[in-house]
Amino acid sequence: MSRKVMRFTGVGGQGVLLAGEIFAAAKIKAGGFGLKTATYTSQVRGGPTVVDIQLDDHEIFYPYAKQGEINFMLSVAQVSFDSFKDGVVDGGTIVIEPNLITPTDEDRKRWNIIEIDIITLAKEEVGNVITQSVVALGIANCFTDAVDKDILREVMLSKVPAKVHEINKKAYEIGYREALKHK
Repeated sequence: MSRKVMRFTGVGGQGVLLAGEIFAAAKIKAGGFGLKTATYTSQVRGGPTVVDIQLDDHEIFYPYAKQGEINFMLSVAQVSFDSFKDGVVDGGTIVIEPNLITPTDEDRKRWNIIEIDIITLAKEEVGNVITQSVVALGIANCFTDAVDKDILREVMLSKVPAKVHEINKKAYEIGYREALKHK
């Protein structure tokens, strides 16, 4: 596998940081190197949040994603989309939650913008809006092929309480299914 660098953005409380942690841990479990670097405001909930995830078969010596390295971003909040989109390489893929983000015409020319109703899927198909970060996890891995699908699922399940394993498995598969429709 070559180096993969991706970015998740949202607001505090949407599970963006946990998704980054899961990706990094899954890559390490698979025998590689994974690192997540998070930036968030002093607001615990509701403030702009970004997590950059670096996955590689070789040791990672610099903790921050470099400009022009990020070719995939997933965003679920307008304020974070606007603040952090410029780190994505021109022509890169950005998956957005269209109920919460309105990209400009210029954004659509610059990046491959894909609209997936992440929160609606979590709320209506999974039955729990809190699973939106797991839906996003499935979407991101489908687009990037960053980590073995089963290892990522196993690590995700290790990070959530056993009583919610079934809904999180469902959320993960729904994320993959929806991403495949747009890939």
